This record gives sequence, structure tokens and C-alpha cells, in this order.
Amino acid sequence: MISLLARLFLKPEGRDEAALRKGYGILCGAVGIGLNILLFAGKFFAGTIAGSIAITADAFNNLSDAGSSFVTLLGFQLAGQKPDSDHPFGHGRIEYLSGLAVSMLIILMGFELAKSSLDKILHPAPVDSSWLVIAILCVSICVKLYMAFYNRSLGKKLNAPAMLATAADSLSDSIATTAVLIATLVGRFSGLMIDGWCGILVAAFILWSGFNAAKDTVNPLLGTPPTHEFVDQIKNLVMAHPAIIGIHDLIVHDYGPGRVMISLHAEVSASGNVLDLHDEIDNVESELREKLGCEAVIHMDPIVTDDGVTRETRERVAALVHCIDDEINIHDFRMVAGPSHTNVIFDAVVPYGFRLTDSEVEEKIKTAVRTLDGNYFAVVKVERSYT
Repeated sequence: MISLLARLFLKPEGRDEAALRKGYGILCGAVGIGLNILLFAGKFFAGTIAGSIAITADAFNNLSDAGSSFVTLLGFQLAGQKPDSDHPFGHGRIEYLSGLAVSMLIILMGFELAKSSLDKILHPAPVDSSWLVIAILCVSICVKLYMAFYNRSLGKKLNAPAMLATAADSLSDSIATTAVLIATLVGRFSGLMIDGWCGILVAAFILWSGFNAAKDTVNPLLGTPPTHEFVDQIKNLVMAHPAIIGIHDLIVHDYGPGRVMISLHAEVSASGNVLDLHDEIDNVESELREKLGCEAVIHMDPIVTDDGVTRETRERVAALVHCIDDEINIHDFRMVAGPSHTNVIFDAVVPYGFRLTDSEVEEKIKTAVRTLDGNYFAVVKVERSYT
């Protein structure tokens, strides 16, 4: 159905990626509102005639889902706005905020359902389980599974946290309704009143889904490292230019899906022509923009390539540092000779949660460098990687 509606209203083949993303978000939000309102009406009717707290609570869960779909629709509408003077990096993070709002609604619904179910356990009442009620529940399960499928599919395709949160909500709803259906069938054929207990299990699952969805949307708001695949794409593209010897200090700033800025240091030969190297760096920035869709700022780091002593010393120091731990890497290596000793200056990159403190890493590296030559003094800056 979504594919058909997309062909009718979006015309995907004639729209750019940002407009298509916004269109799909609004379309899925509108469809979600319509389907959830229909499910609410059907379940509320079924819960009323059956006298089931679980079915009625499940109906209001669908009503809250209609509200979640409206939040998703509004989020995509606002996120699709162009950058302005107050938000020069665009409004893409509104998608994350809308996903967080959906998660909060899921959690609220879970608490309300748990409260109603506890009351049903304390004050049990018989439940009418006609075939009409059972049929409504079965249709609801199928509709919710369909909604989970298309939201998850498009959420992954568009890298949209709000859609993925809605997909998780729809899946939890289908499982919740399945539990309600089981309780209804058990009551019909055995006379056991497990309506309230089933509601408690449903509430627990909804809360679990809500907390997971919130975690998935909070993380990008706080700032997460880029994927290994994206880092490899950047490195491969930059290193394909012969003038660039190596890269380090790569930082990726995420301002919402499709709005990424990166900065990095590119190592170039200190003996190269500055104007030629600057032109090459400009070409790399343009290529990153065209092929990966991200704005890039690249700092040139000149390194000595025609000094055999510096090159050999760097290789030996790198080997010694790897003897301390394979996870430590060095960059910005240079040597400054003096009348009594030579300063060996470089940065050492260690991962977060490393087994040694920064001062311990620094001392071990200094000791290792002294073993190369008693006149070598290491000047080390210990730092962390952002990727």
C-alpha cells in the first residue's frame, strides 16, 4: 500500500533525496494516523462489548500510536526545512527529537496499561469472548505487523530513527494484542480470568520497547561515532589522492540524516609546493561533498619525507609503541635536534576505556624512546580518537 501511495503522490523518480525523505516521512505518518484511528475504534468497540480491560487498554494504546504518527509526520515536516540564520546546519535533528517523543509516548502508555491491569487483577471480572471480538483482534495483529514491516523497511532505507521507533512500537503492539487474544481464548475455553495478568505482561513489553526506542534516539542527540563503513569510505577517498600520505584526527559532526560535516588532518610532504598541495586539498573537499554528501574541512600537516633519519626513527618508534599495545597509534611525528639532545615530538592516539592512564602511556612511551638513543627525549601528547 505504501509503495502504491508513494507512486501516486510522491513520484520518487523525479525528486531529490531530501525531498523524497520528507515525502516518505509525511506519507507514513499520515497512513499511521488513519490506521491507528481505525484500530482504536474497532478495539474500543470490542473491549466495550467484551468487558475486557486488556482489549480496552490496547485500544487506547492505538490511539496514542495515532498521536505518535502525528509526531512523526510533524517531525519530518519540520526537519525538511532549509537552513536559516538561526540554524545554519539545518533542522535535521528534529527527526531525532520526534523519535524521542514517540518513545516517551510508548513508555507513558506502558505505565497506564500496567496500572489498569493491576486493578483488573485485584478486581477480576468475567470477559465476553465472542467470535466478533476474536476476529477484530486478529485483524489488528495483521495490520500492526504490516505497519511494523513498512516502517522498519523505510526507516533503514532512509536512516530515520523516528520511523524505526514507530516500527518498534508497532511490533510491540502486535505482540501485545497477541497476548490479549490468547487471554481472550483462554477465558473462552477454560473460564480462567487471566485478563489482568496478560495486561501486565503486555505493559512490561511495551515499556521495554519504549526504553530501547528512547536509547536509539538519545544517542545521536548526544553524539555517537560514525560507522566503520563511513570512516573507511572517507579514508579510501582521501588516500586515493597521491599527494596525501596519511590522515588522522578525523571528526564527523552529525546534524541529522543527510547533514554531515567532517574535519580531518591530511599529511603531505613538507617539501611539496604549497599552492599545488592546497589545490589538491580543495579537490579532496569537493569530492567528499559530491560523493559522500558531506561538507569537509581539511588541515594540511606537513611531514618530512626526504630525511632518512626521521623516517627510520618514526618507523622504529611506531614499532616500539605497538609493543606497548597494538591499539596505540602515532602521528604528527617530527624531530628537533639540539646541542645536547634531540626532541622526538608526536601524538599518541589511544582508545576510550584503555587499560592504562594517559600518564602511564606517556611514561612507557618515553622510556621506550630512550632505548633507541640515550639522547632522544620523547615529547608526547596522548589523545583519543573520535571514530
